[in-house]
Amino acid sequence: MDPVIVVGAGPVGLTLSLALAAQGVPSVLLDEGPGTEEVRLARTVVLREDTADLVERLGAAHLERDGLRWSGWRSMRRKQLVRDVPLGAGHDGSHDAGTSGDVRDDGDFADAGDADVRSGPSRPAPLHIPQHALASALRAAVAAAPLVELVPLSRVDTLEQDRDGVTVHTKGPGTTWWRGSYLVGCDGARSTVRKLLDIRFPGRTAVERHAVAALRAELPWPGEAVLHRQPPWRGGGAEVSARPLPDGVWRLDWLLPPRGELVTPEALIVRIRDTLAGWCGETPPYELLDTGVHTLHHRLARRWRVQRAFLAGDAAHLLGALGTQGLDEGIRDAENLAWKLAHAWHHRGGDLLLDSYQAERRAAVAARLRAADQSLPILRGGGGLRTLVPGTVRGHDTLLADGHLGRGALGAPPSYSHSPLAPPHAEAHTTVGTPPGAPVADVRVTAPDGTPVRLRERLGQGHPLVILVAPGTGVWDRRHWLTAGIMPRLVEAVEALPSPAELLVTESYPGASAHTVLLVRPDGHLVAAFAGVRPAELLTAARVTLGGTPGAGGGDEDGESDENGESGGGERRAARAPGPRERVHADRSARIN
Repeated sequence: MDPVIVVGAGPVGLTLSLALAAQGVPSVLLDEGPGTEEVRLARTVVLREDTADLVERLGAAHLERDGLRWSGWRSMRRKQLVRDVPLGAGHDGSHDAGTSGDVRDDGDFADAGDADVRSGPSRPAPLHIPQHALASALRAAVAAAPLVELVPLSRVDTLEQDRDGVTVHTKGPGTTWWRGSYLVGCDGARSTVRKLLDIRFPGRTAVERHAVAALRAELPWPGEAVLHRQPPWRGGGAEVSARPLPDGVWRLDWLLPPRGELVTPEALIVRIRDTLAGWCGETPPYELLDTGVHTLHHRLARRWRVQRAFLAGDAAHLLGALGTQGLDEGIRDAENLAWKLAHAWHHRGGDLLLDSYQAERRAAVAARLRAADQSLPILRGGGGLRTLVPGTVRGHDTLLADGHLGRGALGAPPSYSHSPLAPPHAEAHTTVGTPPGAPVADVRVTAPDGTPVRLRERLGQGHPLVILVAPGTGVWDRRHWLTAGIMPRLVEAVEALPSPAELLVTESYPGASAHTVLLVRPDGHLVAAFAGVRPAELLTAARVTLGGTPGAGGGDEDGESDENGESGGGERRAARAPGPRERVHADRSARIN
């Protein structure tokens, strides 16, 4: 089998190659650049807890050193604290964020219900990290991965496909032809792969513009992210945010008019001084490290798959307004596609499995963009806002916080409940705290060798997981419970599945009763929960999840053609003599195969 060709060595392409390697699939990673990262502290990314865990599992080291997990989220409007949300561990207790009906110093009267209370358990803390630091950590992991070959200074200019694979030509010092089983374009907003595939990329330009500055200073909220709407000082603009990084560094963003004038260095310095003085009472000492103007576009590629070629990350979508996180979505693309390509590469999976990538991920990003488009007029539309959202200040703050905190339509992890890989409902299915298609809870589980681990640590290895909820197993002798009760029957049912699966046991799962059996996809999304051991229903669900039909074997082995009339599935090759391109590829891919 030829390796998978990944075009673009940004964080998404690097993540995809590492995820494929973790599942035993070799890849050639074509990097248009020289293989180094430009240090830009004004260019940072926010990763949700689960995506940060993913890149750490794939070998990206020192993320906690180079990035910072926020300890809290603080929202303000004018001179009032609207919301104070604890994040991560070690934040309990509560305090009022203001008193409803108080008169503000600026003369406005607060709406009832504008204030919020800091209380309850902490929410998961996102990771804020400079993009160059994330990419460097992923590059170091790639350098240690024997199944990944990274080729710098390689710009793709030709792409050809046939029923057996993909052939591309690259310019650069090592100009050559490359042969692959599949190809994924992770080459950014101006994607060459997308253009060679003739895929349209419609959307909206300059949805938001931000002036950005990275600086080192002491602000009143160490470790907390801050969103300040309508700051009371002169020239504060409509909105300014401060997001902390390690070593006392902050990234500050000022929302700019969509089509305003250019931001001069002098004007940016004035913004910095006024903002710091507004927050600290006077301008504290600060060290300016980096600046820039960030323009956010919203676009969505019409198609994410053409035969054996796919798009991921910014090549497939652009978003970012209202706190939505484009790179986080790109890493979710890589996780979703990796296990499907791995299954197709190892087991001759067919079109239904591979088509589900577009069906699931494009729908999830489209829903995110739709939510942003619906929220923008409410949040940026001017005077008629109070008629649109009851409890104006608090309602608007909730919308703005959702994207940053990873919740609601703007930020919550995607659910694939309407996926073509969702099995038909059966009477044996039962309800647990996680809806089918949603990410599973990260509970403690016991691995087959008796090792207690987090469930998330068993993901991304290319096989489904079967989890038995068995209270008391934590104190029983493992030698006894492996051969007791329903366990032998469950072992037999798992061994009969169309693809190898890992059997795990957990003491409890949210909303699940004893002897509930969960089937989980390799990327951590729940397929179905069963009331007890149901071999036939478990087998049917596993077949559908792997791209087959309920009564077929694992995967789509029918040799169906895709909409272009080309087989997207098996690896049966026509008997023919290798041409010059294949001979070049054979020489170059010897290190991989």
